[in-house]
Formats: sequence, structure tokens, C-alpha cells
Amino acid sequence: MLDGVGIGELPDAGRYGDRGSNTLANTAEAVGGLHLPVLGSLGLGNITPIRGVEPAARPRAHYGRMAEQSHGKDSTTGHWELAGIVVERAFPTFPNGFPEPLMQRFLRATGCKGFLGNKTASGTAIIAELGAEHVRQGYPIVYTSADSVFQIAAHEEVIPLPKLYEICTVTRTGVCTGDAAVGRVIARPFVGTEGRYARTTNRKDFSLVPPKDTLLDILQANGIETIGVGKVDDLFANRGLSRSRHTRTNAEGIEEVIVRAAGLRRGMILANLGDFDTLYGHRNDPRGFAAALEAFDQQLPRILNEIHAGDLLLLTADHGNDPVSPSTDHSREYVPLLCVVGGQDRGNDLGTRATFADIAATVAGFFGIQAMKAGTSFLKDIR
Repeated sequence: MLDGVGIGELPDAGRYGDRGSNTLANTAEAVGGLHLPVLGSLGLGNITPIRGVEPAARPRAHYGRMAEQSHGKDSTTGHWELAGIVVERAFPTFPNGFPEPLMQRFLRATGCKGFLGNKTASGTAIIAELGAEHVRQGYPIVYTSADSVFQIAAHEEVIPLPKLYEICTVTRTGVCTGDAAVGRVIARPFVGTEGRYARTTNRKDFSLVPPKDTLLDILQANGIETIGVGKVDDLFANRGLSRSRHTRTNAEGIEEVIVRAAGLRRGMILANLGDFDTLYGHRNDPRGFAAALEAFDQQLPRILNEIHAGDLLLLTADHGNDPVSPSTDHSREYVPLLCVVGGQDRGNDLGTRATFADIAATVAGFFGIQAMKAGTSFLKDIR
């Protein structure tokens, strides 16, 4: 899961303010072209024109793109749909900040004496703006974005991590409920001194509990091991996972995938590599985004070496996050689909899939489990 790596605006992107978004193509143009020889050989350039990534004459993977059927463009929405749940009603957003009654409930429930912020903002910008006042007063910084999130930032020396996580837990279970049930409550710890504040890798997401069984639950119920890497445990509220490792960076996540794949006989690894989104998409940094893509491409052969006959590797994303657009939020985009089948060296065009849930249907069929209600399996097209 290449978090935030979209591949072109969806037909309804205008409703989300994302017309013209194309994370991969726009990033490539901004930096004068991407150098992604491995992803290119798999067929990434066959999906859509990307400067520097030529279409492969003989793609090594099956390739295509997927549309998001769910309403919204949140990480939770995207991951749930990939796991077979289409969200029919978008999670609530608060473009003008959270209403006063909700913030009063926040204070009563958490015991905080006050708060700062309560507006839509970039995380790094609001820490720079309010960090010093937070250190002086000790009040948490509350903010949101175009996504369905209630974010709480705090200096680790002012509100220690256990306390910040406790505040977020209470906010998730006792404040952001009903009509205010945002997709995620997010702990955003930071460190440093005035003028030099920096967010840490101790971020933690507190997602809603999926309303019904996901692919993870179904696999687990059928005795198939499920392993989460990255923030997967947070996004599925720790449900449906046999075990998980909450890695903090792409490099950590890649190493974990390789180690787990080498020792796995029968099971599924669901890994989220979040640096593209968190470090570069949200900060409108196309050069950083490009460098992260190229770093992943350099490590991809190590993952491919673990794909043997009978194995299946799916590379995709959960939404876009175009670092070239004026917005610092997620973008409503198609996501790429690259499918490597162990023992095959040539792939087919899988076209445009109607929903991310085609992944769930395909994986369920791969393990011989009855097809899920959402999505259409493309298993027959890759065998």
C-alpha cells in the first residue's frame, strides 16, 4: 500500500476540490521526470503517461487502475474499501472547525483545562503557529483538515505520549460519536523549541471500528494468518489481525515485509508505507515525494525476490495526495494496480476497476474463500 500515491483525478474529483489532481504524473512533471525502472518494468507507465516512466513493451505484472466507490478520500475509507467495505455515507468533515458544544464535550471528557486552534490547518503550520503558546499553557492543539479527522497535537515534554494517547482514546470513544463520528482521531506529537518544532514518528491513529467484517476478519476466521505492517492496526481498530508491527517509516515497513514474507507459509501481509503521504504529500513537497518513490523502487527487487510460484503481490494505494496541488490534503484519485504472480513473467491489462473492493474479492478467491459481497475478482484474468 503506497499511501497517497494516486494516478489521476476521478470523475467526481471536482466535488472534492481536486480537479486536475494526478499525484504520480504531476510529481513527475514537477521534478523533470521520475526514475522508476522496476515499477516501470512491472507496467506502471502502461497505466497512464508519467514523465520518465515509459510504457513497458512486455510488462512483468498485470496492471490497471481502480476507482474509489466509497464517499470521501480518507485513509480509513480507502483501506476499508480495499478490504471489502464500501462506505455509503461520507464521514463528517468540519471545514470551519469543530462546533462549540463538541469542544465543550471534549474538555469535560478529557479533563483538559483548555485547547488551542480548533480550525482547519496544515499540521506543520499550526505547530509553528501555536507551539510556543501550547508549551506555555499546556493546552493541546486541536485542528482538522478537508479529511474526516480530529487531530490533537502536543509537545512530548508537555503532554507525555501515554497521556496524549489517553486523550485521543477518550475523544474517539466519548466525544467523536454520532454525527461527529470522524473517520480518525489522530495523535500528533512533536518536539523541539520555538521556531524549530518538528513532528515525531509517534503519531497514532484512532479509527472507527469497521461496521462489519472486512477481508481481514474473514481470512482470520478461515484460519489464514493476517499480518499488519505500518498503521494498518490503527485503521482497522486492531480487528482481523493475527499480529502486527506498527512500523514508523517506509524503510522500516519494507524490512518488515521482507522478513515476514520469508517466514510466511500461508497468509496475507497488508502493509502501509506512509511516508509518501505524511512527509511529502501533506507538505506539498514534490521533490521529497519523488525521492521516496525512487527509494521504494530501489528496494522493490528485494520484495520481488520473496514472490515465488503460488504467491501474489499487489501494489496499490488508498487515495491520492498530489504534492503539486494548492491543497495539502488528500486528493480524490484513481489508484494504481500492479499485480505480480509468482512464476509469471508477463502481465495483462486489467483496465479500470469500478471499486477498490476488487482487491478484497480477488484475495478472497486466491485463498479459496467464498467471494465477498463487494467487488469483482480479477483472479481469472491473472491466472
